[in-house]
Amino acid sequence: MSLTALSIQVWLHTYATEGVSDDLAREVLSTFTPAYFREIIADPDYCLFVKVDGENLLGYILLDLDSRCEENNFGGIEVDTLYVQEHFHGRGIGRALLGHAIDSVGARLWLTAWAGNGQALAFYRAYGFVDIGIAWHVFEDQKYENRILAYQKA
Repeated sequence: MSLTALSIQVWLHTYATEGVSDDLAREVLSTFTPAYFREIIADPDYCLFVKVDGENLLGYILLDLDSRCEENNFGGIEVDTLYVQEHFHGRGIGRALLGHAIDSVGARLWLTAWAGNGQALAFYRAYGFVDIGIAWHVFEDQKYENRILAYQKA
């Protein structure tokens, strides 16, 4: 349940910058369900790392081990989601989760980030990710530009 609640909170804070429209509500409520997380946790093609404080979830990183970046033949492993509750931004949780992911699955990661999310784009660039292309997220009749970012540890 905590994964669902944190995901909805972070997602709405990030994408519903002009309020919660019906299409955004449908997308977030249909994506981050408890059933979705049960399936992901049971799927060997995914790897989930969480950061907790006692019983409280602060953030998580979800890796898709079977998704390869075809942009510039990068390959790598996809960072499907990296969410940290806003109250805990700036405390190194995102960096720690990324570092743990690299230590666990290898030094070639890639992800897509919404072009309008300046905070996330700056975070990933500061970590060493580089912009290698564009991807489009389509939901219902809306199309959103995402940047493809890639990381390769030297």
